[in-house]
Amino acid sequence: MATRFAICLCAIALFQSCLLPILAKQTYIVHMKHHLKPAAYATHGDWYSDHLQAITSDDAAADSILYTYDSAYHGFAAALSPEDAESLRQSDAVLGVYEDTVYTLHTTRTPEFLGLEAVAGKWAGHSLQELNQASQDVIVGILDTGVWPESKSFADVGMPDIPTRWRGECEAAADFNPKIHCNKKLIGARFFSRGYNMMASSGGEKETQSPRDNDGHGTHTASTAAGSPVANASLLGYASGNARGMAPHARVAAYRVCWSSGCLGSDILAAMDRAILDGVDVLSLSLGGGSAPYPRDTIAIGAFAAMERGIFVSCSAGNSGPAKASLANVAPWIMTVGAGTIDRDFPAYATLGDGRKFTGVSLYSGGGMGSKLVELVYNKGSNSSANLCMAGSLDPVAVRGKVVVCDRGISARVEKGAVVKEAGGIGMILANTAASGEELVADSHLLPAVAVGKKMGDVIRQYLKTARKPTAALSFGGTVVNVKPSPVVAAFSSRGPNMVTPQILKPDVIGPGVNILAAWSQAVGPTGLEKDTRKTQFNIMSGTSMSCPHISGLAALLKAAHPAWSPSAIKSALMTTAYTVDNSDSPLRDAADYSLSTAWAHGAGHVDPQKALSPGLVYDASPDDYVAFLCSLDYTVEMIQVVVKRPNVTCARKFRDPGQLNYPSFSVLFGKSRVVRYSRELTNVDEVAGSVYKVSVEAPKNVVVTVKPSTLTFQKVGDKQHYTVTFVSAKGAGAPRNEFGSITWKNEQHQVRSPVSYSWARV
Repeated sequence: MATRFAICLCAIALFQSCLLPILAKQTYIVHMKHHLKPAAYATHGDWYSDHLQAITSDDAAADSILYTYDSAYHGFAAALSPEDAESLRQSDAVLGVYEDTVYTLHTTRTPEFLGLEAVAGKWAGHSLQELNQASQDVIVGILDTGVWPESKSFADVGMPDIPTRWRGECEAAADFNPKIHCNKKLIGARFFSRGYNMMASSGGEKETQSPRDNDGHGTHTASTAAGSPVANASLLGYASGNARGMAPHARVAAYRVCWSSGCLGSDILAAMDRAILDGVDVLSLSLGGGSAPYPRDTIAIGAFAAMERGIFVSCSAGNSGPAKASLANVAPWIMTVGAGTIDRDFPAYATLGDGRKFTGVSLYSGGGMGSKLVELVYNKGSNSSANLCMAGSLDPVAVRGKVVVCDRGISARVEKGAVVKEAGGIGMILANTAASGEELVADSHLLPAVAVGKKMGDVIRQYLKTARKPTAALSFGGTVVNVKPSPVVAAFSSRGPNMVTPQILKPDVIGPGVNILAAWSQAVGPTGLEKDTRKTQFNIMSGTSMSCPHISGLAALLKAAHPAWSPSAIKSALMTTAYTVDNSDSPLRDAADYSLSTAWAHGAGHVDPQKALSPGLVYDASPDDYVAFLCSLDYTVEMIQVVVKRPNVTCARKFRDPGQLNYPSFSVLFGKSRVVRYSRELTNVDEVAGSVYKVSVEAPKNVVVTVKPSTLTFQKVGDKQHYTVTFVSAKGAGAPRNEFGSITWKNEQHQVRSPVSYSWARV
């Protein structure tokens, strides 16, 4: 017996010793010096394979290559041991070797709110019908969790043949038949999972390899950007009406890059690489991973290659607000999108035993509680997380048959309701804390539940402390529209300043991102919880994930109206025509505390599609301008080559300051000098001959702003004019704080507004 046991131990040890090298491998992205490929190799892929095998002395090295990149990046992704990765770094043919990064998702009334249903008048000389027809040639690529192809939002009724330039395809899978599931609307559906599978092989959960969306997020974002019109859409009766995307006649190509454990950088880069080759016009990415220097930012690298080919790239800013410096996707060639509310709400009410009634929000669609008051409890559990209603924290004896107050935070909002229900509670008041402030996000809870802001939450928590027998009743008010004020900047929307390049103001704009109705996957309930067995064709979600595809769809409309415009021109048009007042004619406010919002929260403001179609002037920038921008940073030539993929970057042309980039906004940093000077170039896109614009400046009292010349005249379309703006900080104004203002070029038809942020650094 002892001998047999010893043999067993030896076998296990041998198995583990064989397994360790496999488990030690992880995915690395390898950037190669593309131009060094020997002529003997027919393709770069052949060269990469041989080079990897030679460097690592591993006969199976070639099989470890997951992707070979061509358009978005020069190099490959491979499963390597740390030792092999280090060996590659020493190679003269290699620019860099980087560990794979995990990115996360940043998770219909919006057409009316944005003015897209207005049929009267002309849009930049186009009728809405003409614009819709032109957008049939525009292709929007969505990098997300895939697509639910059966959704009515992807119906192709009345659509003409697919553009002949399209080189993409729909990939077959066990649950996805291209002949059945793709059509003239949904013209592309691919999946990229090799990076994810590599991570899953060391303990993660493997999933069905398919373009099909089993999460819902990708279907929601795709239909928001370019979903076909669907009548009588709603979430279980809420937000009932017509649902449609921003560019309802544009084509959709879905690229699944996100899986249950996240979105791998190697997969994202492969999808961007493929989308560029497929021929998309717009790329929409509602995901991110925080800020990083551009040579280490997978999305920024892929987006640069897309921009060079005339593809507009829109990315979510992140959901880490209201904390400052919390932005993702800040590269200046990316449209960075924050989130705001729309003028629709879903009121719900919490009535206390003392008669006070508080208004919150909810998407609960069940039978309700009736008007009878029931006992109200808070922090009733066996551990310190009972106030947060974390899983297993509530005492069933203490909460059964009662309404439970739960603090917002840590766990998902809908998960808290599920915890209360499992413990026997019959209702929930979800009360904000300081982290979420007064922002309210409606959810489709599994039990009667009302979300309230911090101020109301504090009152309710105090009532629980002082009342002899606290009670409450919950009721629900359905859907209301024309809510004022709106838009309001969402508290969760990530904020500036831009920590990668402080001289570039981010985010760029905000768009609708709170309580957005769009198509949904039938593989999952509206809460996304496993225990939620409800099915709905549409769902209401919030996040910069929702605002990003709004801007992607609007960019598709601008591309249809102005096919010759560059991505930078489209971005400029959306930024310089954005508005900074709400529908009560007051400055935009911040949902975190309802204070006045700033450009660090809303960027240039909230998008205005009709004005963006005819902006008058644009701030354009070429790929070479972005190279000059990169050369102005403290990057080596090799680091710049990683981003721009050019073998002969010399930085012969570079800006003296990164803020010299011809960007539609300004970020002024006062340091050792009290004087900052930038020049800009404006291009006329207005058909009116002899257009004259005069400058208007808004600035804080402690800064003097001088613009020369103060008048610009444009004789014809395409004319370019330069101006110089000098910012002078008053003596003694160096306190470490921030101010905001604007520079606007005006004539009778147009107002071309650029926001300005001011920062003072201690010297």
